[in-house]
Amino acid sequence: MQTGIEAADTFRQLAEGMGQTGTPQFYSMLVERLANLLDVDHVMVARVYAGNDSASDPQADVAETLAVWSNGRHLPNVTYPLAGTPCETVVGREPCLYPCEVQRCFPDDYMLAELGADSYMGWPLYASDGAAIGLLALLNDSVMSLDSMTSEVLRIVAAQAGAELGRQQAEAALKASEAVARESEAVARESEAIARESERRLDTLLNHLPGIAYRCLNDDHWTMELVSQGAYRLTGYHPDELVENHRVSFAELIHAEDATRVFDEVQAAIDDKRPYQVTYRLYHRDGRVRWVWEQGQAVFGEAGEVVCLEGFTTDVTESHEAQRVQQAVMQVASTVTSHVGDDYFQQLIGTLVELLDADGGFIALLNRSPHTTNGRPRQAATISTVSVIADGEPLSNQTFAVSGSPCEQVINQREAVSHSGHFTPIPGRALQAQAWIGRRLDNAGGEAIGVMMVFYHEPLSTNAFATSLLRILSTGASAELERRRDQRRMHQLAYIDGTTGLSNRVRFMEVHANMLREAAQRDQSLSLVLLDIRRFKEINDTHGHHVGDQLLATIAGRLQHVLPDGGFLARLSGDEFAILLSNPSEAQLADILGDLRSTVGKTIRLDHNTFNLQVSIGFAHYPVDASVAGELFKAASIALHFAKRDGTVCPFSHDMMHHQRRRQKMAERLHQALVENRLALYFQPQVNLETGQLTGAEALCRWHEADWGWVSPGEFIPLAEERGLIRELGDWVLAEAARQLRVWQDHGMALTGRLSINIAAQQFADPQLAQHIARLTRGVPASALALELTESDFMRDPDQAVEITQAMRAAGYALYIDDFGTGYSSLSYLRRFAADALKIDISFVREVLDNQHDRAIVQTIIAMADALGMKTLAEGVEHQKQATLLAEMGCLEAQGFLFGRPKPADEFAAIWLDR
Repeated sequence: MQTGIEAADTFRQLAEGMGQTGTPQFYSMLVERLANLLDVDHVMVARVYAGNDSASDPQADVAETLAVWSNGRHLPNVTYPLAGTPCETVVGREPCLYPCEVQRCFPDDYMLAELGADSYMGWPLYASDGAAIGLLALLNDSVMSLDSMTSEVLRIVAAQAGAELGRQQAEAALKASEAVARESEAVARESEAIARESERRLDTLLNHLPGIAYRCLNDDHWTMELVSQGAYRLTGYHPDELVENHRVSFAELIHAEDATRVFDEVQAAIDDKRPYQVTYRLYHRDGRVRWVWEQGQAVFGEAGEVVCLEGFTTDVTESHEAQRVQQAVMQVASTVTSHVGDDYFQQLIGTLVELLDADGGFIALLNRSPHTTNGRPRQAATISTVSVIADGEPLSNQTFAVSGSPCEQVINQREAVSHSGHFTPIPGRALQAQAWIGRRLDNAGGEAIGVMMVFYHEPLSTNAFATSLLRILSTGASAELERRRDQRRMHQLAYIDGTTGLSNRVRFMEVHANMLREAAQRDQSLSLVLLDIRRFKEINDTHGHHVGDQLLATIAGRLQHVLPDGGFLARLSGDEFAILLSNPSEAQLADILGDLRSTVGKTIRLDHNTFNLQVSIGFAHYPVDASVAGELFKAASIALHFAKRDGTVCPFSHDMMHHQRRRQKMAERLHQALVENRLALYFQPQVNLETGQLTGAEALCRWHEADWGWVSPGEFIPLAEERGLIRELGDWVLAEAARQLRVWQDHGMALTGRLSINIAAQQFADPQLAQHIARLTRGVPASALALELTESDFMRDPDQAVEITQAMRAAGYALYIDDFGTGYSSLSYLRRFAADALKIDISFVREVLDNQHDRAIVQTIIAMADALGMKTLAEGVEHQKQATLLAEMGCLEAQGFLFGRPKPADEFAAIWLDR
């Protein structure tokens, strides 16, 4: 869970690292700072160009590193070909993540081997005109995973690095152009034709710069003598309108609040005879405000007088606005998170009005009526405000008709803006406004339940920042508004065959066998392609089966449209499709796979919802990969399994089969170990941080095989979840833990406190979980047990989680939320869970001494737990300094190697229960 303190400090450190913009140390400082912030082993920035000056040969593209940071030190810059490297998949495309085994994916990339990297994250760098000019790469010696905060950091860093690289290239081009100009003057004396060619080259360079290259006078108007064509993209004015102030002076375009500062900084640099760098706001011709970064220097005459100023200006609005939105969200979070109900809404709208410099705003609830169609309100629908602020004062709530009000437009369009005009924000009140921005609030099913709006007494020139902030904060407001309405989320609905009109699984298997038989008779190949819509279950859970069915029908139509002649398409299950292709060439198959991904990835709009889907694809070929239909389907299914894991298009290989067989063997042995009772429970102590006394223990499952040795829980527990063994495994752990507690009790060694037992998500989905646990632990009082569930697991269906946790509390069990801070739980749900404790994840505890961000997160979790009446228990405490700091921060309990490693029952009892 990100906190305001963490995010603010992250961006502060980023700002410090990027404060070297324009200096030779910029990239070196950037990669070092980024490696430390994101805790990765290697970071590099590189520019990309055609090695043989031929854009038609992508195999010749090369990368030249600008800075490389590896394992705590800078490495010399190198130049290397992109072909056969993960960087090749990044340049000019989307960000690309290889979370593990990247060397296996790119065996010819010698840099991966030299660095010892196991994972790779690449982010393309673009110039301000959209041209691909470089890349930013993060490499780790272990598995890499990214959260939303890290992605935001990388997006901003890539934008800044791209801007700096574009600026450097533009600056180099400008210097080169000056050299060309000087050369042309000398050559002009010899040949007028050569002079004209030099002039053409100069014009070409200036007109293709991703910003403004200029020469101006050092006067009050910054009178332009020379302006590149980039001026039109940045300001909306053509160069001839700016030169000699023909239509407008450049000084008039500088924001009034920045003009004096810019002038003073430039003059100070001129006095010191050094280049100047300034960031300021610039008015576009259409009234929009853009943030720009400018670097230049004065040109002095022989007598030391300033002849002119020469420099370059580029657009940095995107990165600046991203930081502004992030800071605003953090400010709202720090102000509002401790409030609920009416206070929550009053604090939220008040903070929004202040941040957006608005004159008022409100949050309102949509009252549905029998006369509502497809979520679009008719005349009978009404809106009831739950919080209103105007001119700094809270107003009483009221209800008014949706029809004819700005709310009607917001509800129909989901997001709407009016920049100018005259309207009444709340009918019936003497409130007048000339501009407004509104965002629809939806419930978990995608249905409109309310509106959040701010309004202004004066016309509005720009709304990008406001709409971004409203879009981000609408999720929390919607959840709280939905809680206020006390409506349950939509239940998951079963899928119905025939939704898409495609052949079903049975028909597919028949056609599959026939097509393979025909391929064998004709001595041709047959390719089987399996497609899975990624994260489709989340769409069904959130928007309901009706929208899910519409999406499936739309996807099926698109797939049929790109299906080649002779191909066969079927829907195998809820979100899985199959395609059979007769005798495709390698090039044809590559084109078809590209078309499949592209057609599914195009935006789908249904009602007021917009979906951007991704697809995982696995495929196999007859007769190369299999000789019979069943084996071909199995091969394609294995390839799809790997594709879903990596989020890619994945062909079958026999190594996959070996990996799958090992997992199958492990699943069989795990089941056998459960049947034969060959698993073991180990126990790790939980202690009071102030007294050091035992307060409980956690039961941890361990598995030892004679020929394999100890099998990691990180391997067999996920496998149990995947193969449907987790309920059986969970039941064994509960029963064995209860048995051990009874043994200790019978020997007069009762465990102090509660024994914590992990509960899997599949177990937690059982509405009768409390009764089931009671049967398995018969003879052990509920007061002796604490049940642990991860944050991400209980948020899969939070409404059901509320019911189950309340039932378990009523039965006497304690509930601990495990790995807290790593998921995305909603505070509005968190306070409804009948939880007793939050367990602070080891990832935060590990760096709490050295990492200000992790320390801020831990402090926030402790404060949150205190406010909600829960205790905190820190995991993974290994050093006394960690324990001391956690105690000072208010954490009550902890577990970790500092206090004791997990031990078998007898060893644990000898250490902790015989005292």
